[in-house]
Amino acid sequence: MRVLVIGRGGREHAIVWSLSKSPKISKLFCAPGNGGIAGLAECVPITELQFEEISAFAKEQAIDLVMVAPDDPLAAGLVDHLEANGIAAFGPRANAAIIEGSKVFMKELLKKYSIPTATYESFDAYEPALAYLRTQTAPIVIKADGLAAGKGVTVAQTMEEAEAALNDIMVDQVFGKSGASVVIEEFLTGQEMSLLAFVDGSTVRLMVPSQDHKPVFDNDKGPNTGGMGTYSPLPHIHESIVQEALEKIVQPTADAMVAEGRPFKGVLYAGLILTPNGVKTIEFNARFGDPETQVILPRLQTDLLDIFLAINNGTLAEQPIEWSEDAAVCVIVASPGYPAAYPKGLPITGLDQVQDSLVFHAGTALVDGQIVTNGGRVLGITGIGKDIIEARQKAYADLDRIHFDGKHYRTDIAMKALK
Repeated sequence: MRVLVIGRGGREHAIVWSLSKSPKISKLFCAPGNGGIAGLAECVPITELQFEEISAFAKEQAIDLVMVAPDDPLAAGLVDHLEANGIAAFGPRANAAIIEGSKVFMKELLKKYSIPTATYESFDAYEPALAYLRTQTAPIVIKADGLAAGKGVTVAQTMEEAEAALNDIMVDQVFGKSGASVVIEEFLTGQEMSLLAFVDGSTVRLMVPSQDHKPVFDNDKGPNTGGMGTYSPLPHIHESIVQEALEKIVQPTADAMVAEGRPFKGVLYAGLILTPNGVKTIEFNARFGDPETQVILPRLQTDLLDIFLAINNGTLAEQPIEWSEDAAVCVIVASPGYPAAYPKGLPITGLDQVQDSLVFHAGTALVDGQIVTNGGRVLGITGIGKDIIEARQKAYADLDRIHFDGKHYRTDIAMKALK
């Protein structure tokens, strides 16, 4: 088969890496790809929202399957567009991807079907949102309704911070149209867990659980990012909690989407929190997580293409899916200044010195034969080991072999599993 992956980050590098192992694939393309993906697939200079160009390329190259990885093209309807042009595509259609594209839609769906989540109110005008906010207490969570590259959520520790976040979203419109509506919700405390699932409508097959680290600095300090590292498995979270999440949250949500006439086919990502009152939903995403994918797919022992095809064919229930017992730890190396403004084009050295880890490129480019930085999150270093301790040691040892000016990273990824 000839397969095209859409996207350019660390998640896409992990997907391309996993697909590259399939004996069923004769040619892999990625649009637009990055400096690391170029070693595994032919990168095509077409961006994620160039729907007509993607369709034309798929037809011209006789592509058998287009795998749409990022949130923006899914929410904008790339899968619908491809299918309308007779091209097989993997990922939810726009009417299902809305579960990520609109936090207001998601929260209202969960409320309607009694799926556990934080209490909330949503607003599409600033004054009533501000009036409601002033009746609440900190800490409190302010969320832009639409997609904001993982940065549309503020966990405000003070009311001043909450009001500033609301002003940024609805008055200053720092996220553009994504901030036309907001969700204001209670702050929940507890361990977080990312639980991704393969879904073909009503059939839900969980992947191995993982845990992300959103704040930029050690000990969960500083502003939220797209994710500074992940690990899997979660030895400190009992299997019964994963089962509870499946039965009370993930399966009911898939069933709710079917009932709403929006069957979800693709990868459904549940961002969960383990509260004293049980597992609750923080968010849903309509695709593989980043950087969760960088620890989940290295543990997958089944051909990823077979799973994609089973979902598209509606035969996921019969598809065997096997996972390794190994542990995986991914540490993100970021540009100086991230998640605020950061430089690009810094030369990266030492990639050829890596010994024991997988290196997934997130924000890199290949310029005149030199890999350079080209984003906020630059690389994901994934160590694989018999347990979390060994996987961590491998990831951090190889991270020390890689250099670019001003690189920064968290030193405590996966420590929550070891306390």
